[in-house]
This record gives sequence, structure tokens and C-alpha cells, in this order.
Amino acid sequence: MIDRLQNTSDIVVSGHRGLKAACPENTLLAFREALRAGVDMIEFDLRLTKDGEVVVIHDETVDRTTNGSGAVNEYDLERLKALDAGGWFGPEFEGLKIPTLKELCELLAAYPDTLLNVEIKPSRDARAVADASVAILDSYGWLPRCVFTSFDADIVAHLYDTYGLKTQGFPAESMHNFRPGPNGTYSKMWAAAASMNQLTPQLVRELRDIGLQVWCYCPDDERQVHYALGCGVTVMTCNDPFPAMRMRRLLSSPPEAGT
Repeated sequence: MIDRLQNTSDIVVSGHRGLKAACPENTLLAFREALRAGVDMIEFDLRLTKDGEVVVIHDETVDRTTNGSGAVNEYDLERLKALDAGGWFGPEFEGLKIPTLKELCELLAAYPDTLLNVEIKPSRDARAVADASVAILDSYGWLPRCVFTSFDADIVAHLYDTYGLKTQGFPAESMHNFRPGPNGTYSKMWAAAASMNQLTPQLVRELRDIGLQVWCYCPDDERQVHYALGCGVTVMTCNDPFPAMRMRRLLSSPPEAGT
């Protein structure tokens, strides 16, 4: 399924941590609202708890996105589930919880055509996170829906070498443990995503010349969407997916009669 993004000229919109602009990121609510909005793909971040459960959270610690404090891997799942993962965003979101990957998979079962951008965050246990995540997603039969992403080139290489999976990395200067050369990190990557600060037509050409799909993050207003398209990039991971989705509708609409 993820193969349909190979050299696509269609605008493909991915919800960054769900519908991050309007909901607490990486919560089931954020993913549900992104899916209801009609995104083509969702992007989410994975880490391990102290007792080995794969959970969906971006930061190494719970401090920013919950009412707790400390490293995610210092919490077992029961204690992690006791935290409020919504109130920091707004009082109306109080009571939301950090989801497990399995809980997210249950939500996604109703959206079989939605693609998954699975990000493994750099950490000392990142390889264990990657292995556990692959096992869970494989148990649902969903690996063909997935591209696996990491800023850690060693994790990209592990996912490619061990499982033969589609991987997304980033331009060399953005990655940890990047290895140059013909058998280096770029050879393990299927796609590279550039931030809007990095994105230029020249970078797109250079990455495509070595055989990579080129995506971008996060074009969140009409100007940024126009710029990404002008650079030749149509796969966009967005905090706010609506500008890109409006542009997609506009470009796909048939011209009015007489024009």
C-alpha cells in the first residue's frame, strides 16, 4: 500500500501526530479527528515504557504533554495511564490518556486505506522500540501500510537491513549517526523528508537524483503549501492539514464550463 506514494504527483496529506493543530498531539482524539478530516496518512511517535509496552508519545519525558514529570521509560504502563495527556492543551481536553500502539491500531482498523508513518524516536532503547513496533504492526497485517521513520540513521539501517521495510529519513545534516557513501545511510532510505526551513528545489533535485522519494514537513498555511508544490513536493506531513487538503480539492476540481 505504501508503494502508491512512489513518484506520486498527487497531493498526499499526513496528519502530524494526528490533528496536532486542534487537539492534544498523539492522543486517540487527535488521530480520530485527523482520520475524520480525511487525511491520507497519519504520523505518530513511539517509545517504550518501563514494562516494555509500546506507547505513542513524542518527547523523551512526559513533562510537556502531561501533568506528570520524568522519563517515559521510567513509568510502567499503569502509572503512565494515570497521567492526564490533554489538559495541557486546553481544559476541555482534560482526561485524555497516552495511547498504546495497540490502542491506536484498534482505532485504525476502521480506516484500512490510511497509510502510517511510524516514527521511532532516538533513544538508548530505540532498537527495542523498533522491533516491538514491527511485531505489533505485523500482527495486524499492516506492515504494507507503513513507512518507518527515524532521525537516528542506525535505526533506519536496522529497519531496512533486518526487515526490508520502507524507511524515511532526513537530509544528512538532520540525522544522528549518518553514514555517507554509496552503501551509507541514504542507501537504506526510501524517502527523505525536509523541514520547510530546509526545503529548496535544489535539495529536492539532489535527493531525487540518488533515488529517494522527497517529502516535507510541516507546510501549515497556503503560502507554505504553494512553496512545497513549487519545489516539486506533494507528500506533506502537516500540523494543520486543511490548507493542503483545500489545495488538493482545488487542483482536482474540473474547470467550470466556458473557462
